[in-house]
Amino acid sequence: MTDTHQTYTLSKKESTLRQKVGQLFMPAVFINDTEEEVQKMERLIKEHHVGSICFFHSRASAATNFEGKKKVVHNAKSHDRLKELITRYQKASEIPLLVVIDAEWGLAMRIENTPQFPYAITLGALNGDENLILQVGQHIGWDCRAAGIQWNLAPVVDINNNPENPVIGYRSFGENKEKVLTKSEAFIRGLESTGTLNSIKHFPGHGDTATDSHLGLPVIDKSLSELKENELFPFQELINKGVDSVMVGHLSLPQLDDQNPSTTSSKIITGLLRKQMGFEGVIISDALNMHAVSKKYPKKGKLEQAAFEAGMDVLCFSENVAEGIQLILDTATEERIDESFDRVWRLKKKAFAMDKEMAKPSDGSASILNRNIALKSITELYGNPSSTQKFKAEGFLNISCNNGKENIFSQKLEDEFGVEPLDIALQTDIINEKIKATKNVVLSLFPPAVKPKDQFGFDTNVLETVKKWINDNNTLIYLFGNPYVLDLLGLKPTSNVVVVYQDFPEFQEVAAEHFKGAISAKGTLPIQLKTFQA
Repeated sequence: MTDTHQTYTLSKKESTLRQKVGQLFMPAVFINDTEEEVQKMERLIKEHHVGSICFFHSRASAATNFEGKKKVVHNAKSHDRLKELITRYQKASEIPLLVVIDAEWGLAMRIENTPQFPYAITLGALNGDENLILQVGQHIGWDCRAAGIQWNLAPVVDINNNPENPVIGYRSFGENKEKVLTKSEAFIRGLESTGTLNSIKHFPGHGDTATDSHLGLPVIDKSLSELKENELFPFQELINKGVDSVMVGHLSLPQLDDQNPSTTSSKIITGLLRKQMGFEGVIISDALNMHAVSKKYPKKGKLEQAAFEAGMDVLCFSENVAEGIQLILDTATEERIDESFDRVWRLKKKAFAMDKEMAKPSDGSASILNRNIALKSITELYGNPSSTQKFKAEGFLNISCNNGKENIFSQKLEDEFGVEPLDIALQTDIINEKIKATKNVVLSLFPPAVKPKDQFGFDTNVLETVKKWINDNNTLIYLFGNPYVLDLLGLKPTSNVVVVYQDFPEFQEVAAEHFKGAISAKGTLPIQLKTFQA
């Protein structure tokens, strides 16, 4: 471990009720905060006995910049800054803090220049090979612990059964509940092997929604029996096997509670999750700054108090710590406070008991793991397999839609077949002339965004051009991104697509090997696309 890693001993002492309530709060902290903001957080931690902190990149990142109007300033030294701030915040706290982060696909989710691993949808394409997913969890856990982070708010165990979902999609392992369970369990085992705490989310299931809960309150109008059949299945099975925490999403489930969102629903948190499903561990809220709930509670601290009253143990991204503590003290019984405090204390003891030296992955092993996943996940969706044989025999155009991404794949095709890469954005006229001479097109697509908002960031004219080429030519598409992009392309039943999922160098190299015929595709699409439905 790095020399910034600290070992703590945690001994329970007599605490005042105010100190106990403070342990239930998890304010957000930002790697790129100013010195003034850092000192303000140090005072908050010290004065209010805050129990945990959750790291985000900056106040312009997605965690607070829901509409995407603020420009994110990148910081090449974010990782060093993270470790520095963890040391400072731990020193400010009398009781060791639980340091927390969302690292679903690695610290790279929040921090530049750190290893990134594939999205859950990519891991969902693996047929078996759960050991690769375990290794992903293990690598991410190692990276967390080396930085001084004990708790990773992952994995997502939502079942991805709505292609219009604006916020889950690529973060889910897929639409099959059994596979979501198996893959989630492997990821959790990997985290556990490094002593990193986990959190399954977003209870009771955020997959079948078309609303982003950062912006509004999604409605899931299903009965309890319907939820048990699908959405609740992986949660229940993982709870039975043992998990550290469950994160409750901001959702409206009118058939379960027609008065309150899940965040403040005692019927859902205490009645369903705690009593019916038998979960005895820590229940944590999704970020309380999200507009799905924050706008409904204008009085400072009232949302925190309502969530706690409903059965929540940890109040994530609380923006009103002092007010929330006071309202809980004014309304809750000592017995109720002790229940949540004891759960949080047990979680802290577990985290710091596992705070020990562990082997670190060797240099380059993240890249090796990513390549192994690429080899096993690349997926063919061939409507006319025989037409793919024409490319090498008859020649082809090497067309790309790069969107500023480094296109190693097209370069390798040029190196191997001597076909110059042509970028749609820069060379449309040249392409339109050349395409008259050959009807064979290899089209590599690099979507600008991974989320479906605004057509994944694609320019409408570019999409129309791509649709025309697909319709008029023998086109083989290599997609380096979210497979839901395919529903925008006007594909035909005879269209041929290779889904590569990621644009990492390792995935692009594997895609080039696939085109050359050096490897075969072994992955399976983990979701249903409208394009390929009967």
